[in-house]
Amino acid sequence: MKKTFLILVSIFLIQFIYAQSGSLDNNTLNIIRNNYSQKANDDIAIKNALTNNDITKLALNRELVGKETHDFKYKVKVTGITDQKSSGRCWMFTGLNALRPQLIDEKNLSNFEFSTNYLYFFDMLEKSNLFLEGILKYSDKEMDDRTVDWFFREPIGDGGVWNSFANLVNKYGLVPKSVMPETYHSENTRWLNTILKSKLREYGLELREIRKKGISGKKLQSAKMEMISEIYRLLVLFLGEPPTEFKYRFVDKNNNISQLKTYTPQDFFKEIFPNYNTEDYLMFMNDPTREYYKVYEIDFDRNVMEGKNWIYLNLPSDEIKVFALNSIKNNEALYASCDVGKQLYRDEGTMDVNNYNFEALLGTKFKMDKAKRIITYDSGSAHAMLLMACDTDQDDKPTKWQFENSWGSNYGHKGYLTFTDQWFDEYMFRVVVNKKFIDAKTLKLFEQESILLPPWDPMFLNDN
Repeated sequence: MKKTFLILVSIFLIQFIYAQSGSLDNNTLNIIRNNYSQKANDDIAIKNALTNNDITKLALNRELVGKETHDFKYKVKVTGITDQKSSGRCWMFTGLNALRPQLIDEKNLSNFEFSTNYLYFFDMLEKSNLFLEGILKYSDKEMDDRTVDWFFREPIGDGGVWNSFANLVNKYGLVPKSVMPETYHSENTRWLNTILKSKLREYGLELREIRKKGISGKKLQSAKMEMISEIYRLLVLFLGEPPTEFKYRFVDKNNNISQLKTYTPQDFFKEIFPNYNTEDYLMFMNDPTREYYKVYEIDFDRNVMEGKNWIYLNLPSDEIKVFALNSIKNNEALYASCDVGKQLYRDEGTMDVNNYNFEALLGTKFKMDKAKRIITYDSGSAHAMLLMACDTDQDDKPTKWQFENSWGSNYGHKGYLTFTDQWFDEYMFRVVVNKKFIDAKTLKLFEQESILLPPWDPMFLNDN
């Protein structure tokens, strides 16, 4: 009783003193130390464990280890694991991985990969151009203006979302990986990003100075053309130069060789996917911080100047699952993105909200729900993968799902990640679905005028 009284008195004194000044002065720290000393003996074992071990090994729920079978009632036919290496191109790999199985099946190939380096080159070039145009658009604003600050803070990056992929393939087409293979810096993008960011910030300041001098029209565009030409040159040095045309032929599993043809990247894309239309695909988001059944658009969240911004319909998680399951049942995998690091048990490739019990280990509660995690930047969509399997109960209600990842076949369960339906609710954010798997009532919601949101909103992180 006496010990409890002393602790309560200490807490009261801390609150009283801290409220007077707001600083952690010596008196306040001494009270905190004394308060901790009352329970220090209880923490000895935990402290010894944590200072010598990985917290995830200590918090791991052993009751779940080895229990996941990775078996699914509904599973899309997929064609092997890719590896984005040390790059933020997951959204690009995911978009291409959704197309690969169709081509491999139709051409009876043993394997095939598209060139991500080809798309990456133009993604970075287009983003550089978008940055320079944005600088010109807001050149009359001060440097501390929120939009100007946003441009200079992160002028470029290799992350993206579904609309980024659609913008690129529609404008630049596709090429096989053998036509423009990966380079060291396409697979390890840190330095290329760093150098381009520095150069673009430099160019941004120069354009603002040119505008201040009253220069406009052809002279201004000429200055910008010199800048974007230098960006092109730098990209060629790091990634190689993209082909404007190439020769290619397919060799199938039986060693049958197709006729050697000359293609442009756009012609190649149209020939192998004559019925593929990015307009047939719509993005859904589960963002409990905003009103459901509304269409939102994120300003400047695109890579191509004339391309489409990120546009989505915000829906409850259970409604998104219906469309996702419809697609999987019809053998069409989906672009999807999530907060992949939360409750991920890498060794077995599982994501379960009960994988780790940090509360029991640390003796403290973590009480934020999904909405609170979003607005405080504690959680957000960080990684895109291919959603390609679902298991259901006797009533055909989802119980678990599976991703095809792009981190190589040694990560997770042979490159795949299995997650519970409850994890879907907490950490899944966006899913892209073909219109044919969506009911008429929901499709009509996309006809409403979109609500324009700023690019710096905490929910709108690009997939990496």
